[in-house]
Amino acid sequence: DGETWESAGSLAMEGYDLRDAHLAVTPDDRLMVLGGAAIVDDEGRKTGTFAAFSTDGQTWGEPQIVVAPGRWLWQVTWHKGKAYGVSYGGASDRPYSSLLISDDGIKWDVHVPELLAKGWPTEATVRFGEDDTLYCLHRRDGEDRTAHLGVATPPYTDFTWHDLERYYGGPNFIQIPSGEWIGAGRTLEPKARTAIALIDVDAGTLTPVLELPSGGDTSYPGIVWHDSILWVSYYSSHEEKTSIYLARVQIDG
Repeated sequence: DGETWESAGSLAMEGYDLRDAHLAVTPDDRLMVLGGAAIVDDEGRKTGTFAAFSTDGQTWGEPQIVVAPGRWLWQVTWHKGKAYGVSYGGASDRPYSSLLISDDGIKWDVHVPELLAKGWPTEATVRFGEDDTLYCLHRRDGEDRTAHLGVATPPYTDFTWHDLERYYGGPNFIQIPSGEWIGAGRTLEPKARTAIALIDVDAGTLTPVLELPSGGDTSYPGIVWHDSILWVSYYSSHEEKTSIYLARVQIDG
């Protein structure tokens, strides 16, 4: 009901800090959790990616490393039987992100080795339009940290990039039944907030339209369209301690 929550499962791997998990549904109707797997070794702290699968959301297979520490596959989207996602490097491997593709969510192939190589490209979410056009909403860090929107048609090897002219962290977006693309992520103007935005994928623009109750360390929204309402889960630290929040947003027009 969105009001009362209870734990449905716990995932752990010895020696790894599992974090920032994302959900997806596989073509054979299993629930997939994909997230960061951080480890500290002689070279310092590095993050890779783990995956785990369930047929009912409560009984889970053992998490397994699917991208070795050093490159982080942050988010995954399934489209026509294949999984797509973007990996990026840490502070010592900043210059580029890569587009990865998988048939099973476990073995990943590099489809575009240098997807975006401007500044420090980090977290990215990939979505597909009804005509199979691929859209990539990409955060960038560093001095020049404006987010970018990438657009490509099959076979997804040639991308056109639009500078969205604002920072947008933990970027997520979906297309709602009206055809509009709605985003959620962290803005910094004038202060850190988790904000809902309209994304014009043709013009290559992102326009914040609603700030959710949030502040301080806040972001990483999960979004879903359900019963004509946009449901948004996110974390925020504006009420003394960091907590998880759920917002229901009505989209008019």
